[in-house]
Amino acid sequence: MTTTDDRPTQRANERLGLAPTDPRPPAETKPLADRTTTNPLFNDQGMKLGLFGTNCSYGLIMSHAASSYEITWEHTKAIAQKADRLGFEAMIPVARWKGFGGSTNFNGNCFETYTWAAGLAEATENIAIAATSHLPTMHPIVSAKQATTIDHISGGRFALNLVMGWVTPEMEMFGREQREHDERYAFGQEWLDFAFKLWAEEGSFDVDGKYFHGMDVEAYPKPVQGPRPALINAGNSPAGIEFSARNVDVNFASLDTLENVKTYTSTLKEKAKSEHQRAIQTMTYGLIVCRDTEAEAKAAFQDVIDEGDWGAAGNVIKIASSGASQSFDHVVKEYQERFIAGWGGYPIVGTPEQVAEELVKLNQAGMDGMIMGLIDPLEELGMFESDILPLLVQAGVRH
Repeated sequence: MTTTDDRPTQRANERLGLAPTDPRPPAETKPLADRTTTNPLFNDQGMKLGLFGTNCSYGLIMSHAASSYEITWEHTKAIAQKADRLGFEAMIPVARWKGFGGSTNFNGNCFETYTWAAGLAEATENIAIAATSHLPTMHPIVSAKQATTIDHISGGRFALNLVMGWVTPEMEMFGREQREHDERYAFGQEWLDFAFKLWAEEGSFDVDGKYFHGMDVEAYPKPVQGPRPALINAGNSPAGIEFSARNVDVNFASLDTLENVKTYTSTLKEKAKSEHQRAIQTMTYGLIVCRDTEAEAKAAFQDVIDEGDWGAAGNVIKIASSGASQSFDHVVKEYQERFIAGWGGYPIVGTPEQVAEELVKLNQAGMDGMIMGLIDPLEELGMFESDILPLLVQAGVRH
C-alpha cells in the first residue's frame, strides 16, 4: 500500500516481518571525543590559518601567471602535508562540478571534495580537513555518512563546508531548477536538521519534512567529534547570516575594508550569542602575495591581473550578479579585479612584515582566521614558514 506520492504507508520492517535491531553499544551510538580536543579549528590560536581551493585548477587566481601549481594528487597532497607541518589549522576545498569557461576554464579541473578530504585525512596528522558540499546535490544520509567516515579516518579533524548551490549552470547539470535565494537556505536548514539527527540519534527515527522524507532512518557509527563535526558556511546575505549564526562554527566572509570587517564580525557574533545562545568564529579569505620587497610583491600581483582570464572572470560576475549569490555584491560592483586575483576575497600584498601586519589588523577587526590562496602554494609556503609565522608569533596572534 502506498500514499498518493508513492511513499509506503507500512514500514518495510512490518511488511517483511524483520527482526528488530537490538540496542547498539555506546561505541556505535555516541561520538567518541569532545571536538575541541581533536579539531584544530577549535584551538586557542588567535589568528587561525588555512589554505583555500587547492583541489581546483588555478586555485584562487583566474590567471595564466607563472606557477608550478597543478591538479595532481601528489602535488595537492604535498601542499597539504606542508601546511600540516607548518601548523596551519585548515584545508578548505572548492566544490565545483563545472568550470567557468574562458581560456583557463577556471576551477574546471578539480577533485571531488569528500574523497579529496578522505585522502588528505589519511596523509596528514594535525590539520583540519574539510569537504565542501553543495547541499542540493547530496542527500543528507549519504553526506552525513561520508562526513562520519572521514571524521574517523582523521581522528576527529573533519569539517563540512555547507554551500546552498549558487552556480545555476551547475544546478542544471543535475537537472535541478535553481531555487530562489532564501528558499535555498530553507532547504539547507531542513537538510542540516536531518544530518544533525543522523549524527546524534541513538536509534532509528522518521523524517517527514517539506524536502525530505524517510522511515526508520539510522546511522552508525557516530562521528568521532561530539556533538558533531565542525561546520562552515560562507553565506553573507541576511539569510546566510541567519543560517550561520544559528548553525555553524565558522562563517567565511568576503569583505572589502577593515571597517566592514569590524562591523560584520561584531554583528554576526552578537547575533549568534543573543539569538541562538552560541559562539561562532569568523574567517575571511583572499590571495596573499608576499615577496622580499614591496615592489616585487606588487609586480607579482600585477602579473596575475595582466595574465588574467577575463572571460572566466566575466562569467563568474554574470552568474553572481544574476541573483545567484548575494555574498559577492560589493565585489561585483566595485572590485572586479578581485575575482581575477583571489576569487573576490581580501588581497594582501607586500613584504613579510606588511603581510603579517595586515593579518594582525584583520584579527584586531574581529577575524579569527584567514584561509588563503597563493600563486604557487607549495613554493610560497616556505616564505610563510621562515618569514611570516615568526612575525605573527611576535605580534601575539599566534603561538
